[in-house]
Formats: sequence, C-alpha cells, structure tokens
Amino acid sequence: MESKNIAIFGSSGAIGGALCLEYSKQDNINNIFAFSRNGNAPQNDSIISMKVNYLDEKSLETAAQSINCKLDIIIIAIGALKNPEKSIKDLTSEKFIEMLKINTIPTALIGKYFLPTLHRDRITKFTSLSARVGSIDDNQLGGWYSYRASKAALNMILKNFSIEQKRLNADSIVFGLHPGTVMSNLSKPFQKINNKYFTPKFSAEKLKYVIETKTNIDNGKVFAWDNTIIPF
Repeated sequence: MESKNIAIFGSSGAIGGALCLEYSKQDNINNIFAFSRNGNAPQNDSIISMKVNYLDEKSLETAAQSINCKLDIIIIAIGALKNPEKSIKDLTSEKFIEMLKINTIPTALIGKYFLPTLHRDRITKFTSLSARVGSIDDNQLGGWYSYRASKAALNMILKNFSIEQKRLNADSIVFGLHPGTVMSNLSKPFQKINNKYFTPKFSAEKLKYVIETKTNIDNGKVFAWDNTIIPF
C-alpha cells in the first residue's frame, strides 16, 4: 500500500480533530500535518501539530514551506455559524463579511499556498467542509443569508480549484463535503431537544469513507456524509 502524507486544517475543532485520529489509524500514513489557529491537535506519533493564521498569507506561506514532503490529501475542516439571519432585515454588512472571512476566504488562501504541495504524478485529493444550506438548488426555506452565501461562494472556489488543478495533474480531485449536523460548538446553539446529532467520530468515519472513494468523475462536486451528491 502506497504511503501517504496528509494536511488537515482545523485540527483543534471537533470534526478536524476526529479526522486526525481516524487517519492516524491507517498503517500507510506517514505524516498528518495538523493545522489550527491555536496549534492544538490530538496527540499521536503520526500527528504533527502546527499553528497557522488562515487569513495571514505570510503565515500560510511559511506553513506550506515547512512541510518537507509532497502531500496526497488536504482536508479543510474549518468554519462557523453565528446568529443566522431569519429574514433580510437581520442582514448586516459586518455579519456578511465575518462569514466570508470564516467560511470562504480561508479555503481560497489555503489553496493558494498548499495546492502546490500536492503530488503531480499520482492521485491527490483536496476537500473543504461545505454545507447543504450552501446549495442554491436545494434552498427551499430561505434565510441564513450570510452563511448560505459564504458556503455557496466556497463551492465556487472549489469548482475553480478543480478546473485549474486538472491542468497540472490529471489525477487531481477537488470536492466539497457536508459533514451532517455534528455535536460541536458550531451546532450547539441550534440543537433541538430529542433530535439526534452525529458524534464527531461518526462524522469523521463517514467523511473519511467519502474521501477515500472519490475518483476523477467526482472532481468539482459536493458530497454529503452519506456519499450522495449535493447540487450547486
């Protein structure tokens, strides 16, 4: 089995940390570069914890240069949902800009500096956590303006990456992931009594399966935790 090196952004979060642990169980994993704003990550011999500022290009450039190997998989498990708008009257420019800074711009900048660290002569995968509510076609309820828009914009960033990377590596696969509703700090304010939510471990197991099954025909698409396609 071919050995692999992986970078996971958001390693201090519920899903990112769980993904670090899931991949650390694989015998063919050499290194897991675990990036977060505070430098925290699960403790494991294969996990290398590193601190980075997702909005600081110099920080990202330095982090990318510090990796002494080519990567096979890049996973971005960062994002936030704060006080979603119930109607247009709740929308503010401050909230809109905040959601873009948290949910969209980091993936764009990480891609700028870390896509070049991927192999160019074998299958590579780059993915970022999106959300079902970022789908334009699937939007039946409205509301949540800034969050929906930030995730829809993220999907476009991933689509652009998927096209550009193909020119460099025919076996590059770029896609989005919807993790489901997971018990985490992000979903805590919106959890309802008697509803069932995924544990981070369960979500990570499902997401890892989705990542491992992606092939060239999946390039540029968005997938849910159960491996079904989410329309743009």
